[in-house]
Amino acid sequence: MRRLWLILASSMLLLSACGFHLKGEQDYAFKRLYISAPADMQARMRRLIEGGSDTVVVADKKDADAILTVVESSNQRTLTLNLLGVAQEYELVSYFSYQVSAQDGRVLIAPSTIRLNRSLTYSDQFYLAKSTEADLLYADMRSDAADQLLRRLSVLRSFNSTVPGINPRGPLPTPPL
Repeated sequence: MRRLWLILASSMLLLSACGFHLKGEQDYAFKRLYISAPADMQARMRRLIEGGSDTVVVADKKDADAILTVVESSNQRTLTLNLLGVAQEYELVSYFSYQVSAQDGRVLIAPSTIRLNRSLTYSDQFYLAKSTEADLLYADMRSDAADQLLRRLSVLRSFNSTVPGINPRGPLPTPPL
C-alpha cells in the first residue's frame, strides 16, 4: 500500500514538473457564435465549443456575436503508378477556407485556409473498400480541421483586435501577443 502511494505521488510530481495540466474551460471573445460549415464539421465544433466553454452556438446569424464561415473543397491526385501505368497510391487533399466576422461585418479573423492531406493506397480489386476508406479519410480531415479551427478561434481575445490570415503556402505571420 505504501509503495502504491509512493508511485502515485511520484507520478503526480513528474506530471506537474513537465507542465501537464487539464485543458479546462476555453474563454472565447464571443458568447454567441453562428457556424456555417459542412454538417459533420459543424456538429463536432458545436459539441466541442458548448462542452468546453460558456459560448453558445446559435442557429440564426442575427442572434450571433461572431460568424464563422467555412467552405470545403477537396481533390485527389495520383502519387504512384505501377509498371502497367495503373495508379497505386493517391493523395487526398482538402482545403478549408474560413473567416470570422462580427455581427456588424468587421473581420475578426482574416480569410485563411487550412490545407490537409492524406495518402490512400489503391487497388481495382478492392474498389468499394478503398472508396469507403477515402470517405473515412475525408471525414478525418474535416475533424482535424474543426480542431484546428477551434484553436485558431481561441487566439481571438477581443472584438477590438484582428487576427491575420494564414496562407498554407506562404510564410506564417507573427503570432499576436
